[in-house]
Amino acid sequence: MKKLATFALAGMMAAGPALAELVIPDLHYRTGAYAAGGIPFSDGYQDYFNLLNQRDGGIGGEMIRIVSCETAYDTERGVECYESTKGEGSLVYQPLSTGITYQLIPRATADGIPLHTMGYGRTSAANGDVFSHVFNYPANYWDAASVIINQLLEENGGSLEGKSIALLYHNSAYGREPIRTLETLAAQHGFSLTQIAVDHPGQEQGNQWLQIRRERPDYVVMWGWGVMNQVAVQEAINIRYPMENFIGNWWAGAEHDVAQAGEAAAGYRSLNMNRLGDMPVFDEIRQYVHEAGMAAGDGSNVGSVLYTRGMYAAMLAAEAIRTAQEIHGVAAITPEMMRDGMEALEITNARMEELGMPGIGPEFAVSCEDHGGTGMAIMQQWDGSQWVTLTDFVAPDDSVILPLVMEDSAQYAAENNISSQCSDS
Repeated sequence: MKKLATFALAGMMAAGPALAELVIPDLHYRTGAYAAGGIPFSDGYQDYFNLLNQRDGGIGGEMIRIVSCETAYDTERGVECYESTKGEGSLVYQPLSTGITYQLIPRATADGIPLHTMGYGRTSAANGDVFSHVFNYPANYWDAASVIINQLLEENGGSLEGKSIALLYHNSAYGREPIRTLETLAAQHGFSLTQIAVDHPGQEQGNQWLQIRRERPDYVVMWGWGVMNQVAVQEAINIRYPMENFIGNWWAGAEHDVAQAGEAAAGYRSLNMNRLGDMPVFDEIRQYVHEAGMAAGDGSNVGSVLYTRGMYAAMLAAEAIRTAQEIHGVAAITPEMMRDGMEALEITNARMEELGMPGIGPEFAVSCEDHGGTGMAIMQQWDGSQWVTLTDFVAPDDSVILPLVMEDSAQYAAENNISSQCSDS
């Protein structure tokens, strides 16, 4: 009996840490038409959590377990990944797909699991009073559209009256997100807006660029992803469109989007929600993760635009876990506790410096009402061999964005019978 009791106790002790793990699912796409963007983001996301395990023993004494699931950027597969992994104690989902996000919002909310749709997904989820379990800080698509227009206003003496802008967009929920905002901004600032759709996956754009060559808009703004970006850049080069007037959003500004064109793409600009440059944390990742043979990929993506963004997303999740642990006084938090941590998250310059990624993003604080962050982004430019930062973080026009967020979220609340989530706060 004593031996049996000893074995039982040993079994309970062995099982204890596993039950208390901090489970982080990674809904990645390392295959398919969008793998070139999905791989570096996933590498950065996983490598940062592995760094915390290797260097710090996890977060708050609890180890992190990453659960990987391949979506191939397919909405149906993304939902299947969610359903197959949510029962493992998953703390937060980062779908990296607007289509998947739209499907997961009601599911995850009903299951009490938070979503972090960082710079993508349903823009009006920035209103936490309606979307209790969805967070899209530090910025959203409508912010991005406004930041681009604000930057163009700065470059044009404060006026875009009479200017023409073409929106070249991925013909999906993702690509259509900025249309309403750009229409509003066009009416406000007096520029004309032409909408040009590109069907998945984006390899065929001959007709679209014939239209651009014929109409010669003052600026082309691109909401692209995957191979669409590379093809668009080459098509712009082919028709000799001035590259400095061709501007992508933050999903159309990675190295693989322009590297193939090289010098010919020099001048092309894009937004970025995270700052570029070498950071101390990269050396720590190389030391503790890559040299230990635990890299998520082949190690070649460290420091790239999307690797850095994936790492940034993981850092925000880790800081939300720490916040949740402090709020609830336990290390082994639940998904609902994670939601509380995400809603109380505050990111300061001092903390980013301490984490070895100084100024990687803007300072921001989340609240019950505001799940969206500051909306700021930098403008960067391809110089023929690398991305160069042109601006500091540029703010969107909240007087335009906030009413659109409130209108859309109010409609969603009415359709889904959602009452105020922040009435008691």
